[in-house]
Amino acid sequence: MNAPAGPLSGLRVIEIASEWTMYAGKLLADLGADTVLVEPPEGHATRAYEPFLDDEPGVERSLWFWHYNTSKRGVVVDRDSVEGARALRELVATADVLLHGEIELDVAPFARDELIVVVVTPFGLGGPRAADPATDLTVLAGGGPVWSCGYDDHGLPPVRGGGNQALHIAGVHAVMATLVAVLHRNLTGRGQDVDVSMHAAANVTTEAATYEWLVARETVQRQTCRHASQFPTASSLAPDVHGRLLHTGVPPRTVKEFEALLGWLDDLGLADEYPETFFLEMGRDRGGVHLSDLATDVEAREIFAAGRGALTFIASRMTDHEFYVEGQRRGLAVAVIAAPEEVMADPHFVARCFPTPVEHEDLGRTFTYPGAPFHAERSPWRIARRAPHLGEHNHLLD
Repeated sequence: MNAPAGPLSGLRVIEIASEWTMYAGKLLADLGADTVLVEPPEGHATRAYEPFLDDEPGVERSLWFWHYNTSKRGVVVDRDSVEGARALRELVATADVLLHGEIELDVAPFARDELIVVVVTPFGLGGPRAADPATDLTVLAGGGPVWSCGYDDHGLPPVRGGGNQALHIAGVHAVMATLVAVLHRNLTGRGQDVDVSMHAAANVTTEAATYEWLVARETVQRQTCRHASQFPTASSLAPDVHGRLLHTGVPPRTVKEFEALLGWLDDLGLADEYPETFFLEMGRDRGGVHLSDLATDVEAREIFAAGRGALTFIASRMTDHEFYVEGQRRGLAVAVIAAPEEVMADPHFVARCFPTPVEHEDLGRTFTYPGAPFHAERSPWRIARRAPHLGEHNHLLD
């Protein structure tokens, strides 16, 4: 049976290859848009990004390039030549969306009332820093997320989260704005220009850090494996029965959560062993606690701490995975701390089809890719094909 068409089937995106746009292009392509990647004759620079298949460099062997260009088709255009410029104009004339990451790109030759132009750059097109160089690290540091990432020991520097998060943050913003522009065009017949600043996107993706400063002029502090906060909070890490660290998540706050935790202690026969069970009963009987109470209400603070302690107490009696599965089953927000390879093998992620097989017929092999970043039952997401070889679909230029 053929896979269903994606929700963006029928939408055509011409993506002028850029590191900044590739995640946005991937999301659009995996949602069904006909996304055509335009590269220079030598191939885009990201084809040389490590790691490589079997650790052997090559223009078709970059796993970075593979991941960010699934479901796309690819053409080669020499944009500096008269013929290449003409070919690009004719290609964009077939598009609903032009996606690019160049501050100096002249889009006038492509102008049509109905064309949507989306540009993703480190600092946006019009600001004083528009031409400044940038990397994933500098965007995350300058935008703010790095300030909130690291350890309780502030003698250590902040930490950049892995996984090209600046590209992903900006890519998600670009896709959301693109979809809004498509809806607008469908209603009015007119396209729009979408200018995405990676710096601005990162700055509004700092959880509490940005608005704590803007509203209260307070600075949050990074903490080990928990939310950055204006004030230090208790550690959320606990050892399991084998000493492996797990995450106790957010302690109970509602009546339902206190009842769930008390029931868990009872079922394990540990309610009498845990010395602060009475605080959990107080939390249940008073109708729960609110985080806003913790700074001023001593009783609420003790109840909240007892919830954290109870989770740590239970965790020491079982493996991290047993703790995670049972806690989640009871409606408690607890977690394991998993290595990437463990995530891909976890039964939960496997059941949700996150590990996604992608055939590389050219190599006679199938590789496992990260799957959908979200599930939308009526808007199916899928990887339709491997990343394109250099110039693989040049027939589109004929």
